[in-house]
Amino acid sequence: MPLEIVTIPCLSDNYAFLAHDPASGETALIDAPDGPPILTELDARGWTLSHVLLTHHHWDHVDGLAAVLAKQPARVIGAKADAHRLPKLDQAVAEGDTFDIGGEPVEVLDVSGHTIGHVAFYMPQSGAVFTADSLMALGCGRLFEGEPAQMWASLSKLAALPDDTIVCSGHEYTQSNAKFALTIDPDNVALQKRSADIDRARAAGEPTVPSVLALEKATNPFLRATDPVIQARLGMKGADPAAVFAEIRARKDRF
Repeated sequence: MPLEIVTIPCLSDNYAFLAHDPASGETALIDAPDGPPILTELDARGWTLSHVLLTHHHWDHVDGLAAVLAKQPARVIGAKADAHRLPKLDQAVAEGDTFDIGGEPVEVLDVSGHTIGHVAFYMPQSGAVFTADSLMALGCGRLFEGEPAQMWASLSKLAALPDDTIVCSGHEYTQSNAKFALTIDPDNVALQKRSADIDRARAAGEPTVPSVLALEKATNPFLRATDPVIQARLGMKGADPAAVFAEIRARKDRF
């Protein structure tokens, strides 16, 4: 039975997520930007936290952890490669490791690029991947520590997951990402429609996260560095996809 996934808006534009197994009662929190909204959601649902999964060390993904654990103690899991700058971990994990939430395996993916040691958590039975600031809705995280080739490899790894995978990313950046995407891929009908849908959702105060991987692959320019149309538009026909990705990321940084 798939886990029940709940999206929690935090801070000005962050998201945390809960993944709950009704049978066992186990509940995992993915990232902890801010304690109060997370605790409010847990209390409203009557859920008891069993695990906290941390994707990376940035303050807006971990600063709410102490407040959460003070009320709801739980097992904290994060990347071994990032352990020196994460809050204290009960379990350090790396690419290829698996652990269970409510009997469902959770696979650890190294998606370094935004930071070194950034991980994503993939739940194949629930068809969800928690990507934080690696793959984002219509975007990807800024490369604070990694190199473009490294980030392209991470995004390619995520793009290889099943098309119906739900992508639970860490920020509400989708509207601004859509504006940029249209400068790279203006004739993409699917992107045009998605941009209009995003504008309607945001005008109504609705979140645009999570998204679906198939839609990301069709519209997210950061996943489409192999597309001849995009390569031609950038004047990089036949170029190494990592170089094309680097050009797209550089343009976004200046956007």
